[in-house]
Amino acid sequence: MRAWIFNALPLKNPTLFLSLCLLYSADSLAALTSAQQVAKERGIMLYNQYKPAEIELRVAAEAGDSEAQFYLGEELRHKHRHMTAEARNFLEASANQGNLYAMIRLGNSGSGLCNILGNCPRGFKSQEDWLREAWRTSKILAEKGDPEGLYIFYRVTGDFDSLIKSAEAGFAFAQYWLAQRYRNGDSFFWLPWQRNQQIEHWFKAAAENGNPQAMVEYAVIVYENGGDMAVARHWIEESAKTGFQIGVAHLATEHAHLRTYFGFPPDLVKGYGLMSLLLVLDVGGGTLDSTKHNLTEMIKMMPPEQIEQGKAFALEWQAANPRPVSFFPMMLDPLDSF
Repeated sequence: MRAWIFNALPLKNPTLFLSLCLLYSADSLAALTSAQQVAKERGIMLYNQYKPAEIELRVAAEAGDSEAQFYLGEELRHKHRHMTAEARNFLEASANQGNLYAMIRLGNSGSGLCNILGNCPRGFKSQEDWLREAWRTSKILAEKGDPEGLYIFYRVTGDFDSLIKSAEAGFAFAQYWLAQRYRNGDSFFWLPWQRNQQIEHWFKAAAENGNPQAMVEYAVIVYENGGDMAVARHWIEESAKTGFQIGVAHLATEHAHLRTYFGFPPDLVKGYGLMSLLLVLDVGGGTLDSTKHNLTEMIKMMPPEQIEQGKAFALEWQAANPRPVSFFPMMLDPLDSF
């Protein structure tokens, strides 16, 4: 299953993107029509909400868009729970345009049936070929000090120093992941408080750089340490503004006073409006059940006019914070084994 962990979109770093443009032919970078761009954006939104996104992503992927090709390859791979020939084709098309995330996925997903049968066509790249290509390209970027390039080099090689350098260079997801690695016991610290200090430092840095998951993590640390609750409330609200499901849920339940950790003032209208936004995540399971349960509890405390006000607040919130509510899955989940 896809994890809920957030990661930046591939090639969001302008320096990385421009570097890859120099490494790969310019005519491979597809220019989408407005309709194709709309389909691509909707497809990515649906993918991040764990909803079927194949139809929308296929529009842009078949037009040659590298990012859509990557997402479609992943969508097909998750749909069938293994690397199908079509999923591989789209991932290869993306990788051939320089998408390093696609290269890593191909490098970690076996070499395909033709490699096993020994009848691969001329020019076919094996699992090892893609990993070497990802290593070569990311090494060039890492040597230039590119923050995302350093992170990708870490993903290819496992070089922990590259993860640290990426975090120090300001790549938000590397900062988040470094904090998680320290929390999981990686690296050595003479004193326990030094480890905790580094965990807090890197979650805060990632939060300040826009990572919504780190925003929640840092708010929880502030709460657990008995820190300034105004700071904790700020980061919970900032996370919710990104559309991150956990941030929205925290803010909603806090305002409704179904759970109170961070000291938000009671406001059932805001709580109901925010919680109702999560109904779009109707993929079943714990998230939908929890959302419906919380809304039911709020309705018990609200007259009809307040419920209508809550619905109006939800529309106002969406207008002010247009990023769609989603789970923000990371591009390459270390826990994803197929």
